[in-house]
Amino acid sequence: MRLISIEEHTMHPGVAAASAARSDELLPHLADAYAPGEELPWSPTRNLLEDLDEGRLADMDAHGIDVQVLSNLATQMLPATGAAELVREVNDRLAAACRRHPDRFSAFASLPTSAPEQAPDELRRAVEELGFVGAMIFGRTNDEFLSAESFDPILKTAAYLGVPIYLHPGFPARATIADNYERGLKPVVATRLATAAWGWHSETGVHFLNIVLSGVLDRYPRLQFILGHWGEMVPWFLARLEEGLPRTVTGLDRTITEYVKENVYYTPSGMFTSEHLRFCADILGTDRCIFSVDYPFIANDRAQSFLDECGLPEDVVHAIAHGNAERLLGI
Repeated sequence: MRLISIEEHTMHPGVAAASAARSDELLPHLADAYAPGEELPWSPTRNLLEDLDEGRLADMDAHGIDVQVLSNLATQMLPATGAAELVREVNDRLAAACRRHPDRFSAFASLPTSAPEQAPDELRRAVEELGFVGAMIFGRTNDEFLSAESFDPILKTAAYLGVPIYLHPGFPARATIADNYERGLKPVVATRLATAAWGWHSETGVHFLNIVLSGVLDRYPRLQFILGHWGEMVPWFLARLEEGLPRTVTGLDRTITEYVKENVYYTPSGMFTSEHLRFCADILGTDRCIFSVDYPFIANDRAQSFLDECGLPEDVVHAIAHGNAERLLGI
């Protein structure tokens, strides 16, 4: 069974350096919260994050992963000055890896959203010249949702090109971190609550709902988004959302459930829990479920066994493992 995994990360050293100040401003205890230890067996080293050759390929081979769709971390936290030039380097680096290993890698474009007037051209270049299959955007930029007017040219360009946007978790806004996550909690607990344990996913779900409720998908009805971590909490609240936000209130062309079922693909992002898969399959179906690991933050070692043991029919498993990605991304 061919296995394509579409949320697989790397880090350009220049982005790590340029985004460090913003990261420290938002979450000053991040390094302490995710220091390697027994309770965090998979805290990737810099070498793992930067490797785009032998080490990554050997790990893919050892665990039955045929193709990774690569994405670079943290570009939404870059300062505006120099962002476009650095993001261009990032995408060129990913493109070079795809050329070296054309049967093993594809890529999502990074975008300089802190310099939004330059982002549409970079998206066009990445797709039309470099052969990328979409874009990945990590949370808010300068606390703004992607629905903000300044980002509309990005959405318009993605819709025109027919490529999806993977809306990936990013750090919550500083005010949100202070109000929702830090009050009364020790720093390590607050930092993990604001990120991998809850905040990354809750905030991404809110981000997507803001995109829907602001009318983005009425303007661009064919634009596709990808949500990791089993849909970033949204599938669990569709019935409640419909009850509280019917079309008579939103004024939108479709119901929230229709937007989710027609404009969203979802992935596990290494949350290898069959219960989540079965719930999402019941609510959303499986023709929009695409496999992902979240490497190297999550190890590849359960990739094959999760699919082998998920209990779904063989044709459905093949669709999740590779068929749906092939259809959406043209891999």
